[in-house]
Amino acid sequence: MIRPFHLAFAVHDLDAARAFYAGVLGCGEGRSSNRWIDFDLYGHQITVHLSGSPAVDVVTGDVDGKPVPIPHFGVVLRMDDWRALAARLEAAGTSFGIAPYTRFAGEPGEQATMFFRDPSGNALEFKAFADDAMVFAR
Repeated sequence: MIRPFHLAFAVHDLDAARAFYAGVLGCGEGRSSNRWIDFDLYGHQITVHLSGSPAVDVVTGDVDGKPVPIPHFGVVLRMDDWRALAARLEAAGTSFGIAPYTRFAGEPGEQATMFFRDPSGNALEFKAFADDAMVFAR
């Protein structure tokens, strides 16, 4: 079993973060204070910390002809979970930086992917593979 990772990052508004991570993404909420909130992101622990600083400027790198934001984080989902999340995000009116699509079609590592930002500008990517053996395919 893969152990859960932990990631902590800054947000500018805890209420907006709660609405997004719990309400839109469907993350369970764990411990919290008036300065931070723990969320269960598909079995991984993410912690949003209230910060008065703006989000870090994001640069992009070209992947499959698309401007992928750097840095970003997310989860590799099962395909049915990825499709359900994409539908939930679309229904919520999420503005995608890169709308759901299939990257590297017909090549090793073919994957469904999508990019979007949380209310504080943090970039997220969620992806899925038809065959998990392709996660690290070269």
